[in-house]
Amino acid sequence: MSTGELLQIEPLELQFPFELKKQISCSLQLTNKSDNYVAFKVKTTNPKKYCVRPNTGVVIPHSSCEVVVTMQAQKESPPDMQCKDKFLLQSVVASPGLIGKDVTAEMFNKESENRVDECKLRVVYVPPRSPPSPVHEGLEEGYSPRASVSDNGTVNQDSDSNMMSKRFVDHNESTPEFQALVSRLTEEKQSAIRLNHKLERDLEILRRQSSRSKGAPVMLLIIVAVLIGILTGYLLKRL
Repeated sequence: MSTGELLQIEPLELQFPFELKKQISCSLQLTNKSDNYVAFKVKTTNPKKYCVRPNTGVVIPHSSCEVVVTMQAQKESPPDMQCKDKFLLQSVVASPGLIGKDVTAEMFNKESENRVDECKLRVVYVPPRSPPSPVHEGLEEGYSPRASVSDNGTVNQDSDSNMMSKRFVDHNESTPEFQALVSRLTEEKQSAIRLNHKLERDLEILRRQSSRSKGAPVMLLIIVAVLIGILTGYLLKRL
């Protein structure tokens, strides 16, 4: 922070998270702690590369003003990510009631009787900010499950996570819909088992009749056995 007599400037470095083909902005905070109106003007050594809003203005007594500096999108990375661009912020005591559009270049002329304060600012390129870690869906707000790693490298969830899972399962099992589903599936399973036993008895009867009658076709028994197997598998798959 600069602690000049007219304006306090923060920060003294314009830090841009450099990325190719992307406009990047940073801001300056100008604070006037005096009882005077203070006019300011921002200059740069590379005006085609940067856009400053506002580049001139007035900070009224005991107030602050924000200046946004935007670097245009760059097509190439600078060597070693170093930047030689610089900014100069000039400030001068202004007449009471002066507004931004009334600020002129003559006010900052050093040959005039006005005392002009100057502060040099340098440009620094920094690595781009990392995106925030995504929040997994399904986790309750404010809850962060913890995990521990055992000696063999196995990751174990903590007791809080296990208790939450257990409460969730117990809650589902206590609902009427869950109980009705269990009852229906149990009844269908018993029906399939009874049907399978009946088919097995019928097949045994056919085998006995076939043994008494040597002329009975063997192919019929094979077809019946195949149908029993297909039907049993279909019923058990539904369960």
